[in-house]
Amino acid sequence: MADVNDWNTKIIEEFRTHEGKVGGPFEGAPIVLLSTTGAKSGLTRVNPMMYLADGGRTFVFASKAGHPTNPDWYFNLKANPDVVVEIGTDKYNAVATEVIGPERDEIFARQKALYPGFAEYEAKTDRVIPVIELVKA
Repeated sequence: MADVNDWNTKIIEEFRTHEGKVGGPFEGAPIVLLSTTGAKSGLTRVNPMMYLADGGRTFVFASKAGHPTNPDWYFNLKANPDVVVEIGTDKYNAVATEVIGPERDEIFARQKALYPGFAEYEAKTDRVIPVIELVKA
């Protein structure tokens, strides 16, 4: 897990240094830093991830690159839905709410159309990849 944390740390530093822009495999992609409170530890955890801005709404996807389990940050926000969102130089408090049913399917379909990697993640797992709306508090 240290490798993932080191990789995330580098992306977080690059994001904050370059006003929300990162290079490498995420160059040009919409990246958000999502700060959650650890469900067990109570510590603040920051995770970089892609997001979808759609009609004034912001969504993130608990894809974990198609692994069979949801990412840790998903369990954190389910336990503590109050989060901090960083997009570019904008930083704000939000409430994380899971989107379910047909609306979830529609939003995830839009993300897959824009970024086909999400279709690959979906094909690799038997779970339904959660879609989370980040509602400005």
